[in-house]
Amino acid sequence: MGQLCGRCTQLLRDFIAFVQKMSSDLVHGIKECLTLISKCSCLKQNSSRSRQLYKPILQPHERVTAQEFLQHIERGFEMSPLGKDSLEALRTLAFSENPGLQQSAALYYLHMSQHMNIPLPVEHLEPFYALLRSADLEVQQMSSLSLVNFLLEGNTDKELVVQMGLLEPILDLLESEDPTVQCNSCACIMTLAVSGFNREAIGAARGVTPLLSLAKSYDPRVQQNAVGAILNLTQSEKIQQVLCKEGALPVLVLLLESPDSEVQFYSCAALSNVAANVQHHKALLRPGDRFRLRTLISLLASSVDKIKLQACVCLRNLATSADIQAEMVAENVLPKLCSLLASGSEDVRRASIALLWILSQYPHNQDTLACAELLQSLGMLLSVHKTDPMIVGHTACIIKNLSLSKNRQIITESPCIEGLLQTMLFTDTHEESLCYVTSCLAELAKQEEATLCMVQWMDEPLAKCLVRLAGQLEHTELSFQAASIIQHMIGHEKMMLLWKNDIAEIQAYLKNFLTHQEIRLQQLGISTFCRLREDPEFSLAFRKSQMAKLLEQVRQQTEETQELLRAAICHEDS
Repeated sequence: MGQLCGRCTQLLRDFIAFVQKMSSDLVHGIKECLTLISKCSCLKQNSSRSRQLYKPILQPHERVTAQEFLQHIERGFEMSPLGKDSLEALRTLAFSENPGLQQSAALYYLHMSQHMNIPLPVEHLEPFYALLRSADLEVQQMSSLSLVNFLLEGNTDKELVVQMGLLEPILDLLESEDPTVQCNSCACIMTLAVSGFNREAIGAARGVTPLLSLAKSYDPRVQQNAVGAILNLTQSEKIQQVLCKEGALPVLVLLLESPDSEVQFYSCAALSNVAANVQHHKALLRPGDRFRLRTLISLLASSVDKIKLQACVCLRNLATSADIQAEMVAENVLPKLCSLLASGSEDVRRASIALLWILSQYPHNQDTLACAELLQSLGMLLSVHKTDPMIVGHTACIIKNLSLSKNRQIITESPCIEGLLQTMLFTDTHEESLCYVTSCLAELAKQEEATLCMVQWMDEPLAKCLVRLAGQLEHTELSFQAASIIQHMIGHEKMMLLWKNDIAEIQAYLKNFLTHQEIRLQQLGISTFCRLREDPEFSLAFRKSQMAKLLEQVRQQTEETQELLRAAICHEDS
């Protein structure tokens, strides 16, 4: 054979170099592909399938352990079920490659979790790692269910479960194709996520994504537990951000329309937690898109109290801007809230009145809210729940806000004024609530028509109550508001007759006002004195008590103050 020429020799060298380069790139590509596959969670579940290709051999020590363990069970737990011997046996069975032995250990734990209400020692959590990692479906089902039972009964520390490294195999089970395993693992996460420490661990382990996937499951048990787990995770602001980035909000909104009331409740409560953070409001309610708001409002008509409650809470958390409040009112939220005021659930009543209070603060809503239907409901609410400080306080604030509307005349025609007056008679009413009530009545009393309505409902106990509240010294604001109501009622014959027996008490609080450091109280005291002095009996009583002398002292102090002020102003000008 002849020798290759220089050109052919060079072509051959180039070809060899090309093949070597291609081989290197191919090997690198194969390695990279295999590395990515090995890291995937699906391989973690299926990696042990090779074991199914052969029948596991029962090792001698495993056979002995199984026999002893069986004898232990047959004795009916005569010895301690959680003793050292049983622990060693469970370890051997759990870490065995034989599915039958693992099933025995898993069944033992399941039996204990269902029939024995005793704390599970830390050492007994160790076998769970092997059981949850088992390739056998029955072992996965039983071990995950027994762990759920232990957690729900409080027989094992939730944070300890995570610290023992069990979170990773539990999260891996979320990827299972078996609904029972999915259901149990979601229940585990839901229970573990009650702890703040565990929530952070679940977030760090990227447990949010598989839960969102299972929240769309067609199996109602899986979906319910997945959404329940998401609800508990939303108590963490950090995980709220993760959920929003992962697209959880549209999923949760769609689940509001689920036929399963538990799923509705969990999703609504989760949205309430997210809505408590103002930075998420734009993501929750996109401008011009009223579908989500309309869906939440529709839940106010739910037949389930806890769903109505969470809908109120969520809407309340969202009602931070005037625009959103206006949209709520435009979506006809008022009739639904009126019906909730008569709910048999105390929590629902409180949540609905709190939402109405927020809506009433926006001036553009006040004319719409000041309607006969709402005011009738508020009046009935006051008459039935006189001693509930939360209901009384919020109702008084709402009525005061609505008194600024164009339709304030409707208030005098409703049972609201009577209801407000009656709440003052209950000594167990909270001082803060009484302050809201008197402030509301004082604001209404500025209108003569409302004052006439108050006078109509006044009787001796109410008249004495107002004087008592004006005379108490502990709460200045309450004294001022009660005295303001009295000042507006002076001149009405009925009131003057009722107060004839309280002249001494009225003089006492007037003296306190005249000597008080706050100018507004001094001014109210002086104006009240001037109006009462027009009545002969009060005038005589004032002369006997030397009220004129006290007024003279106030005048002198005022003049001295004025001189000092003039001197200070002149000094500044110079």
